[in-house]
Amino acid sequence: MAHEPTISSNSAFGPTRWTLVVRSQGNTPEARAALSELCEAYYQPVFAFLRREGRDEEAARELAHDFFAYLLERGTVGNADPLRGRFRSYLLGALKHYLADRREREGRLKRGGGLIIESLDAPLEGKDAQIERDVASAADTVPDTWFDRQWALTVMARALSSLEAQFAGEERSEQYTVLKPWLAGDASALNPTAAAERLGLSESAFKVAVHRLRKRFRETVQREVAQTMPEGADLHEELRYLVEVLASAPR
Repeated sequence: MAHEPTISSNSAFGPTRWTLVVRSQGNTPEARAALSELCEAYYQPVFAFLRREGRDEEAARELAHDFFAYLLERGTVGNADPLRGRFRSYLLGALKHYLADRREREGRLKRGGGLIIESLDAPLEGKDAQIERDVASAADTVPDTWFDRQWALTVMARALSSLEAQFAGEERSEQYTVLKPWLAGDASALNPTAAAERLGLSESAFKVAVHRLRKRFRETVQREVAQTMPEGADLHEELRYLVEVLASAPR
């Protein structure tokens, strides 16, 4: 029986969005458009990271918006390494740098910073003081793997959305709806006979349909991940890592 081909490098997908960005350091219209698409696609891990730091939803959304605006307005990706850098790593590093710089600026303002402040020595009291201490130190307590897990969840969600759109374009939305539980659910708890009857398939044909759906899903995930990596990078290693962080218990 022939084995299904595996993809160990994203070269098969041609120039990826992240490759377009790092090749020109973000200094062409094409690269800026690619970076904008990546930022829009991976807003959720940044928002979740900011929420994890202790901010409420409104504050986290506002700060995420400010961060991405800053990233896109710079018009450059700085010293991103086109040979090794993943967009995932770049984005987390840029976020940490942005938050550290923001805390430093806010600290200068609290110490005076050329502004007239009623009292520099008035202590914060009660919950306000505790919240400030928690948020100030949060960047040191939220593990990188937690961000990576949110990233992996976003990859899966985007792949599922893309797959659903593919089936809709083929006018097979009902088939996708019936088959989808076999992608992530416990197969032993599902009823293939009832599902096959609903689709008008024999049980053997249904098994083939599930197999093909899983194959398409893997390929869709590979394409999604490839867009966040430089051309020629080890796609298999990145996929292995994302599966690993998904399997780990969130902290």
